Amino acid sequence: MADTATLKERKPKAKTEHFDVLIVGAGISGVGAAYHLKTQMPKKKFVVLEAYESFGGTWYMHRYPGIRSDSDLYTFGYRFKPWVGPPIASREEILKYMQEVIEENDLAQYIRYRHKIRSASWSTAKKKWTVKAENLETGDVLTFTANFLWMCQGYYNHAQGYTPEWPGMADFKGQIVHPQTWPEDLDLTGKKVICIGSGATAATVVPAIAGKCEHVTLLQRSPTYFIPARNENLLADELRMLGVDEAWIHEIVRRKYNHDQAEFTRRSFEDAEALRQELLDGVKACLPEDFDMSHFTPAYRPWQQRIAFVPEADLFEGIKAGKASVVTDHIDRFTEKGILLKSGTELEADVIITATGFDLSVLGNIPFEVDGKPVNWSDTITYRGMMFTGVPNLVWVFGYFRASWTLRVDMMGDLVCRLLKHMDEKKVKQVEVALRPQDHNMEILPWIDESNFNPGYLARSMHLMPKRGAAREWQHTQDYWREKDEFPKIDLDGEEFRYS
Repeated sequence: MADTATLKERKPKAKTEHFDVLIVGAGISGVGAAYHLKTQMPKKKFVVLEAYESFGGTWYMHRYPGIRSDSDLYTFGYRFKPWVGPPIASREEILKYMQEVIEENDLAQYIRYRHKIRSASWSTAKKKWTVKAENLETGDVLTFTANFLWMCQGYYNHAQGYTPEWPGMADFKGQIVHPQTWPEDLDLTGKKVICIGSGATAATVVPAIAGKCEHVTLLQRSPTYFIPARNENLLADELRMLGVDEAWIHEIVRRKYNHDQAEFTRRSFEDAEALRQELLDGVKACLPEDFDMSHFTPAYRPWQQRIAFVPEADLFEGIKAGKASVVTDHIDRFTEKGILLKSGTELEADVIITATGFDLSVLGNIPFEVDGKPVNWSDTITYRGMMFTGVPNLVWVFGYFRASWTLRVDMMGDLVCRLLKHMDEKKVKQVEVALRPQDHNMEILPWIDESNFNPGYLARSMHLMPKRGAAREWQHTQDYWREKDEFPKIDLDGEEFRYS
């Protein structure tokens, strides 16, 4: 009887579900991919698997005070959905925008939340991927098969941010918080706060809490560049005043931003010193006359790291009001009361915020196999930063550093759909990229040249990333302004594409 009861209680084995395309992630990239697939290839059967309980990715997870975009929404937004708010948007505004995209295009039916991928295995014999995903609500491990994987899970570890291991951290009697895992019940009223970091996150958190805590000190090892300006777009406002259609406004302003960003990027290489001085002058104009500008004078060329936009100069307004201050120094150790600096100064704090970046995650840290052999991504060479040698029927959306991430989401949406149509026309089931005869002697290099762009998260994890080749096709050039013209002209029957 006991055996019979056990058999009755045993859950029936879930059926394997098959899809033409499986999209991983329902953030800005995954929702964009779903839109393009639905509109450009309506007969394809696809699913979007998302580990969290809602869409949004970064914008769903990150909840620290003041969180906002560091790119304008005319280019960070999709090309097919006009943006009508201020250029720099809050988390809530971005999520509302994404919700509208999902509702207006009936995309919710394709998204399955709380499904975390545990493994992905390609079979050349079967010409398909087998994906194991855990339903985090039930604990069941489900099996999906797919002809094609569209990886839209982002590029960093969502579970936790990067915090260096400083001596004495256990001695500190207060609270240590990383913005990526901000506690909802954290009350900073009347508290002395240190925010470690100098990037966009620190520049967002500091002004957001400056009016609530007793005082906040921005502690940085080295300065970064900032662009303080009004959070408005006069061209968009004027076009609206003239009654121009929002779709036209979106396209016109989007082109203007892209034009200006292209010129800014060009100058960062060709006219770096003049651009550097303009950036420093812009910050200086927002600070008290006697302020020590060494705190905002980076040692590197503009655009070697991301440049944070500071709407309404709010970071500098907090400094002028005496609610915030800046210290540039190195940490010696944490103490019971705060942080001891290399200079010998001790900064006291009740709360220490470590806005020190994040950890890179290569394709979601998912274990991949091809024909039973584990994939080591650092052994592969990337084709245009989206496909990889030896790994069939897979693309990874990796956006731009010097332009809005989503520009590549739309561009790759077109290319991937064109590739899938091409495979259907050729009546083939598999595509992979391989070096051409002329590529076999080219130099193989790290994912990106550190003299070109060198944020800490890339420097710490470059050894995990796929390699690039010296030839332009075999690298993520980070050059949107050339890629927007090159991608539509890619010859899908070129020697680098192998079909079967």
